[in-house]
Amino acid sequence: MDLDLLVVLVAALWGAATGALLPRAAYRFSVPAGEAWRERCPQGHPVRGWLGRARCGQCAAGEPSSGPRPAGESSSGPRAAGDPASGPRQAGDPSSGPRPAGESSSGPPAEGDSASRSRAAGDPASGPRPAGEPSPGPGAEGDPASAPRPAGAPSSGPRPAGQGVYGPRTTPLALLTALVCAALAAATGVRPELAVWLLLAPAGVLLAAVDLKVRRLPDPLTLPLAGAALALLGLAALLPEHAGEWTTALLGALALGAGYLLLFLINPAGMGFGDVKLALTAGTVLGWYGWPTLMLGTFAGFLLGAFYGGALLVARRASRKTAIPFGPFLIAGAFLGVLAGAYAA
Repeated sequence: MDLDLLVVLVAALWGAATGALLPRAAYRFSVPAGEAWRERCPQGHPVRGWLGRARCGQCAAGEPSSGPRPAGESSSGPRAAGDPASGPRQAGDPSSGPRPAGESSSGPPAEGDSASRSRAAGDPASGPRPAGEPSPGPGAEGDPASAPRPAGAPSSGPRPAGQGVYGPRTTPLALLTALVCAALAAATGVRPELAVWLLLAPAGVLLAAVDLKVRRLPDPLTLPLAGAALALLGLAALLPEHAGEWTTALLGALALGAGYLLLFLINPAGMGFGDVKLALTAGTVLGWYGWPTLMLGTFAGFLLGAFYGGALLVARRASRKTAIPFGPFLIAGAFLGVLAGAYAA
């Protein structure tokens, strides 16, 4: 097998493996500005770690919520089977969250509510049963909701597809990261900076996913990424056969960061400060291949953002004053610039 083809294949496998670890981090980071990173799934179960699939095993198993959800955390998404919160509330139950249609906030359940069937004759809570009245059975035929089930017991029958998934799907992120890494390997070849691009690519995909979701570029990702890019390219510059200049990478980071800072100061509503921090990384990787590559990647980012905004206007899904997340286009422009610079080198 040709060496270049082998390098592309290995890069694609690396991208698929690392991309499959991003969904949980994307879910935990995808919160509005000012809120703490997510620590629980939508049903209240703790989310452990930062890498891996965005899937809750406790929800899939039908286990009840392990505690109240943090304030402001979304409760959307299907409830796990067996979760007490998914069943009818008793009168006076202080459980938080919106009540189903027809259920009163206090007193007996509304007519037609499943709780009104379970509190039929023979229920101790409904008073004494008239003499001769037979004991109620497990429920009406075909009505599984009327049969009592122990808390946490799994529901009968097949579970819906995707039960317990609370964040981005694994396959799209893995495929996207694999394609990005394969393209970078095809353009760069076996030069030392390829290792740097393969390490930075998954972080770029993660940042784009988070910014598209909540229009936020987390500081724990943007600032360390800029430092890591400079440090790794500094190591690559010490190895033979590299095709870039570390000094130009440093100057590119300063130049692009200063340019985005100026845009932020001129129009804070149109440019977020997270984009300024991300521009340091983009300037580093683009500056590695020289000033023409830096200009090309910067222009490509703005052009992609303009096309996206124009498409939203044509589709009448946005107005001229609608703010759009610019991070994904900044990252895409840097990616295209690096591809062009690597080919030219």
